[in-house]
Amino acid sequence: MDDLVIKADVTEANAIREEWGTLFWLASEEIGNVQGLTLGRTYLPPGKSNPRHSHPNCDEVLYVLQGTLRNVIGGETVVLEAGDTITVTRGTPHQATNIGQNLCDVIVAYNCGRRIFKLEI
Repeated sequence: MDDLVIKADVTEANAIREEWGTLFWLASEEIGNVQGLTLGRTYLPPGKSNPRHSHPNCDEVLYVLQGTLRNVIGGETVVLEAGDTITVTRGTPHQATNIGQNLCDVIVAYNCGRRIFKLEI
């Protein structure tokens, strides 16, 4: 049974640091521990925003564990707090901003194993 379990190494060494926050990928085809899914955890400090982007090959689900997150999805603005979930349809431009006073901790999931990230201007 142990041969079927591939653990993601979620350590500081595997952090993807961006100007706007930090990502940890937990599961994906690229990691090699799942097919057809990408799962990650994102941390955004207060006042920080990720770049406006889309995913042309998959839908995205965000689940807020901690903090307050403003999402601009297409032309609509939605504010999420701890316990809230939202889905972003494939190809829809979106951007998240931490509008709270504390670190925002978010689980992100995609319905494909190799998500495409496309910057939107």
